[in-house]
Amino acid sequence: MTRITLSKNEDRRIKSGHPWVFSNEIREITGERTAGITAELYDTSGNFIGIGHYNPHSLIAFRLLSRVREEIDTTDFFVGRITSALSHRTNRYPESATFRAVYGESDSLPGLVVDKYGDYISVQLLSSGMDCRRTQIVDALKMVFTPLGIIARNDVSVRKMEGLEERVEILYGEIPDRVDMNENSLRFQVSLRDGQKTGGFLDQKQNHLLLREICNGKRVLDCFCYTGGWAIHAASFGAESVLGIDISARSIGQASSNAKLNAVSERIRFEECDAFERLRSLNQEGERFDVIVMDPPAFVKSRKNIAEATKGYLTVNRRALELLEPGGYLITCSCSYLMGREAFRDILIHAARLAKREVRLVETCSQAPDHPVLLSFPESEYLKCFMLQTL
Repeated sequence: MTRITLSKNEDRRIKSGHPWVFSNEIREITGERTAGITAELYDTSGNFIGIGHYNPHSLIAFRLLSRVREEIDTTDFFVGRITSALSHRTNRYPESATFRAVYGESDSLPGLVVDKYGDYISVQLLSSGMDCRRTQIVDALKMVFTPLGIIARNDVSVRKMEGLEERVEILYGEIPDRVDMNENSLRFQVSLRDGQKTGGFLDQKQNHLLLREICNGKRVLDCFCYTGGWAIHAASFGAESVLGIDISARSIGQASSNAKLNAVSERIRFEECDAFERLRSLNQEGERFDVIVMDPPAFVKSRKNIAEATKGYLTVNRRALELLEPGGYLITCSCSYLMGREAFRDILIHAARLAKREVRLVETCSQAPDHPVLLSFPESEYLKCFMLQTL
């Protein structure tokens, strides 16, 4: 078996619980060096650390799967890990058919994401190690979930860093054009073939409930509304009117269909437009709202564009605060891991100052419990959600 030996003092992070080794931390490699190969990891004194997957073409050269010697390439191994991950979800969501079933490193399966949408499974194989074991993974998913279909949403840029192609593949059974997703007693239809992420957004389901106590009889604006998750929750919680805006015509069409599914169309209006420009024009038109939701896609794609992303977050949040009535609420989010929680909070402080509004922080939230955070792996916590109120 391939053996990887770390350089002196480069074992501290992984021995503290982090599951990655970077290429510049490795002193020596003996044995086969094929991308995705199983390898054992040792410290500079020759002490065994763990076993995992090695990729010579990636900055993340080694991903740890186990800290004991065990067979990690079998269907039985994946059945055990997926079943263990599933037990946490079924405890938290005993009546739900839709949830994230496996969240990579947080479930000791780095490079693998599994989302369950009723009878259908959407997976992402994000590392060469997991991509090489797709047969075992599919067999394990069939055994654990008995799905009607499994689709691989491998159209994500992170695969390029692993030397892998970006593509969408049906791995088992059939995948319909639309599947149902139930959330907080509401019904949504999503496309597993070409929807964002694995088809839908599963990480905001707890945060959507923030609207329950603040929307009744209010005017609500949902920016970057995608397929209507926040907007439809707001209407279902009694909002007088909801305006949802998004630049994607396809998303707006699906949002309108989802509003009809939940019998709230009469109180929701969706517009296809650029959110940055529409926020400005709404202010010029004298429009005001009691509740605004700001849930944009990830502005920070890499460390290189943090300054540009900061400007974007600052602009949309300042404009949102300018549109709020006194006592109104802004629920604002960032799903960029590289935008830290304190940095995002500083942006909001700056936005309030530019908008000349006094603002208090009412609540802070993160991703839903089916996206658990591995304490020793800060990269697993990415979502920031702040509820603010103007005074």
